[in-house]
Amino acid sequence: MTPSVSGFRPTLQIALAETLRHLESLHDTPVAAEADLATLRQRLAKPLADEGVPSEQVVADLVRDSGGGHLGCAGGRFFGWVVGGSLPAALAADWLTSAWDENCTLFASGPATAVMEEVAGEWLKEILGLPPSASFAFVTGCQMAHTTCLAAARHAVLADHAWDVEDRGLCGSPAIRVLSSDQRHGTIERSLRLLGLGRKCVVDLPVDEEGRLPASSLRQALEAARGAPTIVLLQAGDLNIGAYDSFESLIPLAHEHRAWVHVDGAFGLWAAASPRYRHLLRGVELADSWATDGHKWLNVPYDCGYAFVANPEAHRAAMSHRAPYLTHAADGRDAIDWTPEWSRRGRGVATYAALRQLGRAGVAQLIERCCGHARRMATAMGALPGAELLWEPAINQGLVRFRDPHGVDDDAWTERVIAGVVASGEAYFGATTWRGKRAMRVSVCNWRTTDEDVERAIVAVSGVLRAGE
Repeated sequence: MTPSVSGFRPTLQIALAETLRHLESLHDTPVAAEADLATLRQRLAKPLADEGVPSEQVVADLVRDSGGGHLGCAGGRFFGWVVGGSLPAALAADWLTSAWDENCTLFASGPATAVMEEVAGEWLKEILGLPPSASFAFVTGCQMAHTTCLAAARHAVLADHAWDVEDRGLCGSPAIRVLSSDQRHGTIERSLRLLGLGRKCVVDLPVDEEGRLPASSLRQALEAARGAPTIVLLQAGDLNIGAYDSFESLIPLAHEHRAWVHVDGAFGLWAAASPRYRHLLRGVELADSWATDGHKWLNVPYDCGYAFVANPEAHRAAMSHRAPYLTHAADGRDAIDWTPEWSRRGRGVATYAALRQLGRAGVAQLIERCCGHARRMATAMGALPGAELLWEPAINQGLVRFRDPHGVDDDAWTERVIAGVVASGEAYFGATTWRGKRAMRVSVCNWRTTDEDVERAIVAVSGVLRAGE
């Protein structure tokens, strides 16, 4: 097959048409996927032919064969996990990023993108209330944001004990302990495994009734091994109820013991952008590192996460690399100094576009609108006959449980109600276990969610409950 530049236009036109059809139909189509696994495998698992297929046919077949196999998570009726949509400017910018197709690890290999990331990083620190002097990295998501921040933490706490971990590795190093609430997200554990610290380095501390880490528990844990290299993990919006630790009391306490403080703010850090909710983050700027996602509440396309480190020297020491064939910038920003990836797309372009589209006021309105929708939806569902509001949203996360009308198994009944709502196609929710009980997790994170979407979800839950009486 002879390469042809002219082949781009008809192929991309097919993709554009399908993109617009998909986005414009989300209001009227089921949120859940309709095609089952067997059907999708039968359609998509074609034998790989010896000869290639014209690109227009490839894309047309892709659209046809994957039909019914996609979730409507880009629309306003998806409330499972914590998943945002894509703002128009962010989606278009992401397309352009793919078209430019630069490896944006160096300023030299993507000059304009490097400047966009440089600017977007400064905007993010400003809107999230983080120190202007902090370094930052655009990564794939909070998983790699944690890994980046904790690599900087590992460097700093071991350097404090005269150990160069980048040069000597971990074999023979002082043991690092990690103090965390028992409500931590699984991405933390995976990051610690990737960094060679392991699960057993974590000391899980119980939270209070509000889901927060008590100062007394942290103080006791810090004093139990005074002087040991220590990392303290704090929550800015935990995954079930959106709980916030008391940063203004816990961070100074950790620093008294020379511990590094990392904040998991996967979605909750965005509350700093809202005058109504930023009080939840009072004192968070005192931490040593912070992680959050763009593909959640900023509504940029997957995959996009942000790592911020108060000590740029520790951040650079953990990540940077030099090689004689690389062209390093004297004044420009080389992403390779801050990110774990060597080959990387211009992940900051969509963020740059999203922040320009929204502005400060737009981000604040998005946060406050989602929180209002979550509160209305959770409280209305919790008031339905046969339902119980387990947690009223403080921000955008709530929990609702359903009572078995036969009095047999509330956990199983809750699962059944959730499955019924998903099967209806009207809304999509997920389940979680909180304090030993199964519950439906209400999470609102999409800029497209409207009052009508909320009402449809409430009606769908009501309908499933009535059918099961």
